[in-house]
Amino acid sequence: MRITRPTRPARPVALLGVAAVGLSVTAVTLPGTADATPRQPVRPTIVLEHGAFADASSWDGVVERLQRAGYPVVAAANPLRGPATDAAYLRSVVEHIDGPVVLVGHSYGGTVISQAATGLEGKVKALVYIAAFLPDAGENSLGLTNKFPGSTLGQVIAPVNYTLPDGASGADVFIKPDKFHQQFAADVPADRARLMATGQRPIAAAALEENSTRAAWKTIPSWSLVTTEDRNIPVAAQRFMSARAHARTTEIDASHAVSVSRPDAVARIVEKAARTVR
Repeated sequence: MRITRPTRPARPVALLGVAAVGLSVTAVTLPGTADATPRQPVRPTIVLEHGAFADASSWDGVVERLQRAGYPVVAAANPLRGPATDAAYLRSVVEHIDGPVVLVGHSYGGTVISQAATGLEGKVKALVYIAAFLPDAGENSLGLTNKFPGSTLGQVIAPVNYTLPDGASGADVFIKPDKFHQQFAADVPADRARLMATGQRPIAAAALEENSTRAAWKTIPSWSLVTTEDRNIPVAAQRFMSARAHARTTEIDASHAVSVSRPDAVARIVEKAARTVR
C-alpha cells in the first residue's frame, strides 16, 4: 500500500512575494526608527534685497557664486518707497517661496529685511546685512547715518520733484553721476561704476526719514559685513548697529558697493549663514 503525504497548504501570496524578491528583514525601516540613508543638507533660498542708488544687478557677482554653490537665489526688486511699503512687497516675495529662506540686505535693504522678516521666524532662518542698516523700531536711515561722523552722501545727492496724476507729490533723491564713483563705488573699475551711476535707482527722500516699526534681528540670527571704506554709512554706525544686534560680524576694507567690488567676500558671509539652516 502506498502512503501519500498530506498536501501542504499554499504559502500566502505576500510571503511568496517577499521570497521572490529576496527581501531581508534588516532592509526594512520601521516607523519611528532612524533612516540609515544620510540626509542631504538643507538648501535655503537666498533672497537678496538691494538698497538705494542701486538695482538688482548689483548682486550679479554674488548670485553667480551662490548658484555655483548650489543655492537657489532670488534678487528681488526694491521699490524704494519707504520701509513699510518696501517690506510689505518683500514679504510677499518671501511668502511665495517654498522652504526656508535667508534674507540678505544691502544698505537701505537692511532696513527692509529687518521689517519684512518679523513674524516669519519659522521661514526666514537668517538675516545677512551687507554694509547695511540694522535699525531698531523708531529709528530711520537718515538718523542712524547722522548719529556718527563720516558720511559724505548729503554733499553729492540731488532731488527730483514729482507730481503724480492723482495729485500726490514728493521728491526722489539720487547721487550725482559725476560723484557716484568716488562716493558709492570707489573700489569698482571706472567703467563699471559709470554704468552703475547711469542705472541707479533713486529712493524717495521720505523713505530715509520713515521710522522702522519692527526689528527682526531681535529674534532671527544675524550676520553683518562692515565696510571700513564706506562713504555712505559711517563705519562707526555699522559697528554700532552690528554689535547691538549681536550679529556675527566681519569687517572688510571696501567701499559701499562691496557686493560689486568683492562678491567673493559677500558670498562667503551669505554661505556661512545658509549653512546654519537645518
